[in-house]
Amino acid sequence: MIVRNVRDVIGTDQEIVTDNWTSRRVLLAADGMGFSFHETVIFPGTETHIHYRNHLEAVWCIEGDGEIETIADGRRYALGPGVVYALDRHDEHWLRGGERPLRVICVFNPPLTGREVHDASGVYPLAADAAGA
Repeated sequence: MIVRNVRDVIGTDQEIVTDNWTSRRVLLAADGMGFSFHETVIFPGTETHIHYRNHLEAVWCIEGDGEIETIADGRRYALGPGVVYALDRHDEHWLRGGERPLRVICVFNPPLTGREVHDASGVYPLAADAAGA
């Protein structure tokens, strides 16, 4: 059994901090679960281009507010507590922070190794690629 507290990830190499978001990666590929599990905070007023070509992601919004816009059709969805969205078709999108920090819980398949950040195209590399980075 794996038991962890997200507080134990803060300030370690499992916490990735960028200009737009912070991701605390609690379960990773090395844990052997077949998925990774993260707590992420999207900063207010930010906009991040994302296109997970190599991963599927499900996101549960816990607190705060924001918006997701699918690039293919320009549809916008308000994000807030209780909203779940799934990028089941590798949907290229914009993720925008609202007026308050948006805290979300994310599940990735295949799992992340823990050090990934979006490349210029908004993509995370596959685990084998990330391990060599």
